Amino acid sequence: MHLRMRSPLTLQVLFSAIRVHTTTTGTAADPSKALAPSLVSTPGQIAPVPTWNLQSSTKAGSDLEALSRLGVDTSRWLHVNTSKCTLMGCLLEAGIYDDTELFYSDNLRKVDSKQFEVPWLYRQEFELDPGAGKYFHLFTHGITSRADVYLNGKQVADKKTQAGSYGGHTYDITDLVNKTNALLIQAYPTSYYYDFALGWVDWNPWPADNGTGVWRDVEVKQTGSVALGPLRVVTQLETALDNSPANVTLKSWAQNLENTVVTITVTGTISPEGYAGQPISWSQTVTLPPLSTTDVTLTTTVPKPAIWWPKQWGSQPLYNAQLSVFVSDNTLSDQASATFGFRTVTSKLNSYNDTTFFVNGRPFQVLGAGYAPDMFLRFSSAKFESEARYVLDLGFNTIRLEGKNEHPQLYEIADRLGIMILAGWECCDKWEAWSYNQDLAVPTPVWSEEDYGIANASMFHEAGMLQSHPSVLGYLIGSDYWPDDKAAPMYVNAVRSQDWQTPVLASASRRGFPAFMGSPGLKMEGPYDWVPPNYWYDTEPSGSRLGAAFGFGSELGAGVGTPDLSSLKKFLSPADLNDLWKNPNKDLFHMSTETSSFHNRKIYNSGLWKRWGAPTSLEDYVQKTQITDYEATRAQFEAYAANWNSKRPATGMIYWMLTGAFPSLHWSIWDYYTHPAGAYFGAKVGSRIEHVAYDYVKKSVFLINRSLDKEGARSIEIQVVDASGKTLYSNTVKTTTKPNTSKEVTSLTSALKNTKDVVFLRLVLSDPSSSKDTEVLSRNVYWPSKTVDTLDWDNSDWFYTPVTKYSDYTALNKLAAANVSVTASSRGRGQKGHVGSAVRVTLENHSSVPAFFVSLNLVDKEGKDVLPVTWDDNYLTLWPKEKITVEVRPLGRVESAAVQVVGKNVKGTTVKVG
Repeated sequence: MHLRMRSPLTLQVLFSAIRVHTTTTGTAADPSKALAPSLVSTPGQIAPVPTWNLQSSTKAGSDLEALSRLGVDTSRWLHVNTSKCTLMGCLLEAGIYDDTELFYSDNLRKVDSKQFEVPWLYRQEFELDPGAGKYFHLFTHGITSRADVYLNGKQVADKKTQAGSYGGHTYDITDLVNKTNALLIQAYPTSYYYDFALGWVDWNPWPADNGTGVWRDVEVKQTGSVALGPLRVVTQLETALDNSPANVTLKSWAQNLENTVVTITVTGTISPEGYAGQPISWSQTVTLPPLSTTDVTLTTTVPKPAIWWPKQWGSQPLYNAQLSVFVSDNTLSDQASATFGFRTVTSKLNSYNDTTFFVNGRPFQVLGAGYAPDMFLRFSSAKFESEARYVLDLGFNTIRLEGKNEHPQLYEIADRLGIMILAGWECCDKWEAWSYNQDLAVPTPVWSEEDYGIANASMFHEAGMLQSHPSVLGYLIGSDYWPDDKAAPMYVNAVRSQDWQTPVLASASRRGFPAFMGSPGLKMEGPYDWVPPNYWYDTEPSGSRLGAAFGFGSELGAGVGTPDLSSLKKFLSPADLNDLWKNPNKDLFHMSTETSSFHNRKIYNSGLWKRWGAPTSLEDYVQKTQITDYEATRAQFEAYAANWNSKRPATGMIYWMLTGAFPSLHWSIWDYYTHPAGAYFGAKVGSRIEHVAYDYVKKSVFLINRSLDKEGARSIEIQVVDASGKTLYSNTVKTTTKPNTSKEVTSLTSALKNTKDVVFLRLVLSDPSSSKDTEVLSRNVYWPSKTVDTLDWDNSDWFYTPVTKYSDYTALNKLAAANVSVTASSRGRGQKGHVGSAVRVTLENHSSVPAFFVSLNLVDKEGKDVLPVTWDDNYLTLWPKEKITVEVRPLGRVESAAVQVVGKNVKGTTVKVG
């Protein structure tokens, strides 16, 4: 093993602050009192260890046998009311730290990391009901970085076996269990370069504990004499998807735990989840040799399967599958279940060696972003569901997980909501310690034989966890680098042994690949820092155009995602806020790690200063960041969508990133507090299902259709006005649209050739055949300047392309004031004192000049942001005399509210919701 060298250290947690709970000591059971309910009590039942007592080994000692027996006094240990937490997560849960304080300014620096350079102990007692014919199993799903596991004074596993954040294992503990049981887990310190962990590379400052601990549930299962492994579901669909029957195979490893031949009855059941349909049940008998493991397989046919689709393309019907094992006298011995859907996913390389995914046989352009978990790995199903609803509101169809595979609940939510998940291993640490990887930040030993074993167990476990989920688009067994010639076939074999049915790609980049796998067909050539909007449309020659909109970009973005002012004030001190606009080149804690290329906003701020002029205040700076971010994300998503059917197609794009692991100043579509701002609404406009977009390079208009069923006549209204509101150009283009296509429909070169400073361009896409009196499908406003930014492609770095001449938007700082009236009314029934299901906001520009970049923010009666929320549209630019109505929908209950309104040339105001 390769752990960091450690010197003796003194634990410096302020234990005087630790709450003492004398009522929760781990003492032997009092026979005069009723026993607590058994953690599990019937065959097939699984339950997590619900809570933990936590202590540093410097306080608890090193006699693990003694500490894992009944009677240990844990009254002065930390008591953590959760089933899983890293050490920092536990300390937060126990009240030792407060994340509001931790995230403020640079307070994270003050956490003493030395306290985590020794092992820590997780301990809990629970009841079981052992007896003849009852077997018990302990499941781990990965413990960071390694762990010794003890039960009732006996060792279950050592740190060589229980190794890696994804090293899931099953241990037979039948011979060790009693009525009352004491489980002890000793978690070892983590080094991202020496251990298979969940590292952060340059995403954000690292947590002080490096994620050490029981970050996933530890579970106990009871079975009879035959136990089942996880259920795998294999579906076979006809190509036509026209109500043809489909085959379903249920598979699981059946383990005979006794030294005698046994004949079992295996029953499979498939039933629709949440909608009408007849369940299917069938059985077969299987004979198992003594102490053997047999792969049990049951196949049936579903006559008219309901097909699962990504949200934008259809519905998400799910099925429950269950495999039950009965022994003599029809006694249930075990059961395994899974949720699945009928769908197919494949991938194909085109003539340019770019990968295109296909879902249910249809070409599927991936548009999404890279996910970041909470810095302390505190997963919340409710929080992720809110984030997933943001993903759908944005129009995204995919989330990429780079080595942050999270928990089963994430995939269950994605299944239900219709979001594709592209999972895989992470870059830049132990996971990619190959001899040919010269990009690691510190010297890292190449894999040992033990390392291959840990990685193999990790792959096997993760493939099993993901296998049945219809939301899984594929798995990347490498990120920046491909696995070596020993690891690659090992990974592929592990995946195949779990009956994997979606694509497995060698990496997320073009650096190389194992010969037997072929090219992954994904590019990872930046940018990661600010580039202007025309970057994405400048696609020729593609050999030197890096991240521009062609091929499949696995992680790329303009480095934007500045939180709005209300969020900034939550985590930045007054001095930090001043630095944002008074010291534009200063290194900032709430960016990346201190050694990273992204520890400051120099590149971003250089563009902002030179395009918009030096900020005059903090408020002016933040408003200019929102314009910059909106423009950046909109152009990136529009360019990839517009080039879907180009000569060299843009087959997919993962924006870097979806959200941050802590309050961050960049790399986010929405901020840590779930406040959507400029980056969010720019991306939302650029990802509309039906849309019309402006190409900054060609000065042309593209019609985009990302649906599978929208077609027919379309109308595009094009208008150009100057800063005074004078109409310079007006035209209506009649065209037609086809599903899942994009095309160029008209040029605006002549319309824009006489631009002096800055003009406003409005594109409105309508369906003239709609019964809703010409339904508006998309409204989009740009502010083209006289010239686009000049890119120096020849001097590009891996993370950005320099700009030698910037567009000039300073004329927009001198816009005449616009008079905009605002009304806000509640829609739907709300409880007394609460707003309804939505708030309708109407804005009317009474002036003869455009009202530029008007932002709307819903606040509660105390003036605090209402979050999370979804808006139809935001950061609006209104034409002279134009009237626009949008709706905002809180995702939770809200007391009496108001809407804050402000624009570049619109005075700020707050309007109560009526």
